[in-house]
Amino acid sequence: MKQTRARIFRGNTRVEGKILSLFEPSTEVIRKGKAAKPNEFGKMVKLQETENQIVTDYEVYDQRPSDSDLLMAAIEAHQARLGRTPRLVAADAAFYSAKNEMAAKAKGVKRVCIPNRSTKSAERRREQKKRWFRNGQKWRTGCEGRISVIKRRHGLNRCRYKGDAGMSRWIGLGVIADNLVNIGRAMQKQARQ
Repeated sequence: MKQTRARIFRGNTRVEGKILSLFEPSTEVIRKGKAAKPNEFGKMVKLQETENQIVTDYEVYDQRPSDSDLLMAAIEAHQARLGRTPRLVAADAAFYSAKNEMAAKAKGVKRVCIPNRSTKSAERRREQKKRWFRNGQKWRTGCEGRISVIKRRHGLNRCRYKGDAGMSRWIGLGVIADNLVNIGRAMQKQARQ
C-alpha cells in the first residue's frame, strides 16, 4: 500500500525496496539497454564456462553487482575448482578495468581478452586487434549463445521454485543438466578419435 500511495499520489516511481512481483518479492529490475527489451525482471545469474562448454561455477546474486567486481572472484573460483589458473580469460567490456587486467596477469593468466572500449592508446587498440584477442572474443560471443541455449533447453528463463533458495536450486539443476549433455558430447567426441 505504501508503494502504491507513493507512486500514485506523490508520483515517486523510485521507491526503495519496490515490490515487482507478489509471487516472487525478491524480483529486481535488470536494465540491459537492449532496444527491444530494455528492462528484464528476475535475478542476475553469473555462469562461468571452460572448455567443452562445461559450466564450472554459477552464482545467483541478491542484488546486481558491477560486472568489473566479478572478474577476480571468477578467476579464483576457476583456480579453486580446477587447481590452476585459466590460460585465457574472455569477458565483455563491462568486466574491464586496468586493475582487473593487472590482477589477472599477476595471478598467472597469460591472455586477458577483455576489450577496453574507451581507450585512447594506439598500443591498446593494436593489442585488441591481435588474432588471439579476437579469437578470445569470438569464444566469449559463443558463450552468449550457449547461455541462451541453457535458458531454453533447461527452463532457466522462469524459475519454478519459490524464494531465493529455490532460485539457486533451479539454476543449479539447470547447470547440472546442461553439464551432463556437454560432458556426454565431449566423451563421445573423444571416443571417435
